[in-house]
Amino acid sequence: MHILQLECSRAERDFVVADLWEHAVLGIEEDEQPDGRVILKAWFEFAIETPAFERYAPQWYRAPEQDWEALSREQWDTVEVGSRFFLVPEWRDDPPPAGRMRLAMRPGRACGTGWAAPTQLALECMETAVKPGATVLDLGTGAGILAVAAHLLGAGRIYACDIDHDATAVASERFRDEGIEIRTFTGSTRSVRDGSVDLVIANLNAATLVDLAGEIRRILAPGGKVILSGFRERDLARVRRAWNCEAEAREKDGWLALVC
Repeated sequence: MHILQLECSRAERDFVVADLWEHAVLGIEEDEQPDGRVILKAWFEFAIETPAFERYAPQWYRAPEQDWEALSREQWDTVEVGSRFFLVPEWRDDPPPAGRMRLAMRPGRACGTGWAAPTQLALECMETAVKPGATVLDLGTGAGILAVAAHLLGAGRIYACDIDHDATAVASERFRDEGIEIRTFTGSTRSVRDGSVDLVIANLNAATLVDLAGEIRRILAPGGKVILSGFRERDLARVRRAWNCEAEAREKDGWLALVC
């Protein structure tokens, strides 16, 4: 087990924690300091590259031997997202409240467990954007939770891709375990035919959402939509310009999402 220690201000804490959850963290410990700083200790199965955290004085060290699996599981709880989803750690058997669908959270080697705000925003957007029988592409699928959600919402053909082969392997394993037919591939939009997708779910980052705007438009069918998630208020204007999109933005914990 590896621990990444970061130091940030209290004002930055929520943003840093959200970033950590998007990097397949297993658990986070917070320690507030008297001077207003916060020390965060994030547990990972494997050490990761840390360019996103360079400003927070990252330090890696090996964790002492103990039951890290049990300690990690204590960090996770159920959460209701939007009006239709009930997210549950995969090792728990909590039944969903009436009117909600159970969606398992699977911490592990890939990003996008469902705990972080950008993934939850994408799920909220999907509740109205996914139409029965629609062809859906989960672009940058990570752990595959959004593709599974598309299945629960009644999508027809579902594709899931990621540029990280380990992520597509993790997602494919999940789909097999749950008995869901979702086609996965390692790659991006270049592997997708023109005008073939009704809905693209792009839970990425501002730079990638801007860079891929033309490619995503190319693969959208007439009348197709895209869910853009994973960016912050400071990036809203440039994401809007790239997509010529004036839709109302959803916000959660400083993160934003659009349906365009």
